[in-house]
Amino acid sequence: MADIKGAAALGVEPVGKLLRQYAVPAIVAMTASSLYNMVDSIFIGQGVGPFAISGLAITFPLMNLSAAFGALVGVGCATLLSVRLGQKDYDTSFKVLGNCVTMNVILGSILTVLAFTFLDDILYFFGASEQTIPYARDYMQVIVLGNVITHLYMGLNAVLRSSGHPQQAMYATMVAVLVNVALDPLFIYVFDMGIRGAAVATIISQSISLVWQLKIFANKQELIHFRRNSFKPRWRITRDTITIGMPQFLMNMAACLVVLLINQGLVRYGGDLAVGAYGIVNRLVFVMVMIVIGFNQAMQPIAGYNYGANQMPRVMKVLKLTVIAATVVTTTAFLTFLLGAEYVVRAFTTDDELARLSAEGLRIVVMVFPVVGMQIVVSNFFQSIGKPGKSIILSLSRQVLVLIPSLLILPQFFGVKGVWWSLPLSDAISTVIAVVLILREIKLYRISASH
Repeated sequence: MADIKGAAALGVEPVGKLLRQYAVPAIVAMTASSLYNMVDSIFIGQGVGPFAISGLAITFPLMNLSAAFGALVGVGCATLLSVRLGQKDYDTSFKVLGNCVTMNVILGSILTVLAFTFLDDILYFFGASEQTIPYARDYMQVIVLGNVITHLYMGLNAVLRSSGHPQQAMYATMVAVLVNVALDPLFIYVFDMGIRGAAVATIISQSISLVWQLKIFANKQELIHFRRNSFKPRWRITRDTITIGMPQFLMNMAACLVVLLINQGLVRYGGDLAVGAYGIVNRLVFVMVMIVIGFNQAMQPIAGYNYGANQMPRVMKVLKLTVIAATVVTTTAFLTFLLGAEYVVRAFTTDDELARLSAEGLRIVVMVFPVVGMQIVVSNFFQSIGKPGKSIILSLSRQVLVLIPSLLILPQFFGVKGVWWSLPLSDAISTVIAVVLILREIKLYRISASH
């Protein structure tokens, strides 16, 4: 009964209070998640060497590819669950949970077999050199074998939030983070496993959290829990999940292609250390973006539930508050990285050249960061209310229509700086498109409300 009350609170509690209630655990979880990725990089950079950082950066496209399929299921199921709970359709909600597990196991297994079979070819295609592929291979062999675990862990965490359990979702992430941070030095230094040890620590930590998540959903006292017949694949749920999760899938797929082009451009115009610099910049920027995503994750169940319950004033209010919060975060990141770039990159490396390249790239990448938060929130908002088409437009406009052409053209004229400047250029243009789309959506809402 407590869970019904918790889910129903999304439609009656003050929106600001709900956003804080959901945002704090989501932000803690997402920040911790990004921090343990950063800790991996720090241990690898300091304990293995600068080319290990470059090897790690080479793995980003493949990890984005895997994340694309994980997000397709996880985000799709979480959003679908929020809307069905808002409609009081509990029977379908059980089936969404079971199908989340089934789809993640199937997709994760297929990706594991394909990626492991062609791993070296994939890594060379993504920009690996003879200096960096040993590190990239050692890391990804372990990560690929744990792919199903990673997909289930991320997917069930999203469903935990949507079923009214933001605190448990935070705890699951925190457990994974703390275990990973504790195991990193053990496997890297004590067991002398190098970069492979960081990967082993990651999979073990996710496995421990996954067991805890499974235990929560196995509890029949929970409103949404595992039922024997809920794991059977349902075409309608699969279709709706894929439709809703498609924007996130396309965004991650585009990110895979983008990182591929970035790595290839940096190798061509700047060498392996330039790729390592991007790896450091990516980790730093990722922390701030993940805070914004934490706000998005808090917004998603509130917006989805109230949209399903046709309470549009509450939907608009949570959108406004989330945009304000995200803008504060990205503006803070802009000032921090612009003024302190040399200091923050030194956490990853003692190599002077790698630190210089990283600081230069970081300042360029955050150049339009104050407006990026709004663009990220708006894209997620359309997805949260079950309008994936507009979210797809935003995702593709940044990655495919602007960033990819920029990465193909600008480096030919400006060399390695052309690669770096492509990123803020795409952010600026996609933000303009986001403003146009959300203003049109607000106008449509006001017209319908006046009738």
